Amino acid sequence: MTKKREEPIDLNALKPEDKLKYEVAEELGLLDRVLADGWKSLTSKETGRIGGIVTKKKKQAR
Repeated sequence: MTKKREEPIDLNALKPEDKLKYEVAEELGLLDRVLADGWKSLTSKETGRIGGIVTKKKKQAR
């Protein structure tokens, strides 16, 4: 198997859904780790927390 080559993330060129996910990660103090090592560096608890907050914010935006 070949490793997937990860490219640097451009935070200014993200889709709105992805931008919200990164904003929540920043609020929780996890953005540095995501940018350095990718989403795989987070625990399932941290990822679930991000997902829950993103869902909550999307519901509030309606």
